[in-house]
Amino acid sequence: MAMALRTTTPPAMAEGSSIRRRRGTAERCSIFRLRHGAAIGSAERCGSFGRFNSSFASSFLQFHPITMENLAIFRCDPQFSSMNEERIGFYGLDLRCASGNSRESSVATDVGFPRDYDELLSQARKATELALSDNKNLLEIEFPTAGLDSVPGDGEGGIEMTGSMQLIREFCDLLITGEKARKTRLFFPEANEVDFARKSVFGGSSLNLDYLTKPSLFEDFGFTTKVKMSDRVKPTDEMFLVAYPYFNVNEMLVVEELYEEAVANTDRKLVIFNGELDRIRTGYYPSFFYPKLGALAKAFLPKIETVYYIHNFKGRKGGVLFRCYPGLWKVLRMVNGIYSCLHQQEEMPSLKEVALDILPSL
Repeated sequence: MAMALRTTTPPAMAEGSSIRRRRGTAERCSIFRLRHGAAIGSAERCGSFGRFNSSFASSFLQFHPITMENLAIFRCDPQFSSMNEERIGFYGLDLRCASGNSRESSVATDVGFPRDYDELLSQARKATELALSDNKNLLEIEFPTAGLDSVPGDGEGGIEMTGSMQLIREFCDLLITGEKARKTRLFFPEANEVDFARKSVFGGSSLNLDYLTKPSLFEDFGFTTKVKMSDRVKPTDEMFLVAYPYFNVNEMLVVEELYEEAVANTDRKLVIFNGELDRIRTGYYPSFFYPKLGALAKAFLPKIETVYYIHNFKGRKGGVLFRCYPGLWKVLRMVNGIYSCLHQQEEMPSLKEVALDILPSL
């Protein structure tokens, strides 16, 4: 990975220097960080923070334009980021990185790793809206629910599903408002989960709640009663959301059927929410024993646009694979309390590639 920074220094500021204002109560705020041998500058905040930083940042950007060749990281509170949005078309960006195989991209498409679930849901909503406006009709949203730094298995299955249900409700409240809710059908894996959702998290919601499968007498052996998707869909439906279809292997097969019968070649949209599709991508289910899932991995998964994604890797050389549409796929690592971008590329890397090739080399 190569990074370059122009060496010209703005007036009245040397590398590593601090600029101070004495009026009011000062509170230290990091203005920019330049990694890999570049300078780290800081300034102190006061009552005229907005005017001071606007002048400071304009001067900095004049000499150090934010490009993939000239890495600059602005990390401040919302008051300052509003100035950034006007100045460089940026919102929510914490980090920038450059690597040999990266393309030049607009700063406006870059989004920093979320600080909490509220910010995560806001980012996911924006990403989904952008993808829908680009006429994408099959979307995936995937992130951990047991904590932003958690990995699959950190939380108990039932608790993770309940947490995911709550997050889906909050996401729907952000994305689907007014009359659109009555034209949206939300599918849960099983019929009994619909009853639970109506009595708890989705009480009072105008969304149409539905299910993918019905339990059978042989449920303990992995058998369920297939639900014909054409019978579940209504003519007024415009969007489908599918909640965590991963507990039973048949659930994703039904999702594929839903797409083929009700979404493909129509104006409808389908969003898969925390479906753990990586299980299928990585061959967790051997195609020899699960030939239908093997066929799904080849024919159906490539059609999916992953609009929001977080996957954590633990260990001494750990990190995060992160994507927010329409941005690049990024490999991040926590450095001094800040997520630094180590690598980025246009196509989704495999989890094996990230774990065995990218992270160990950085």
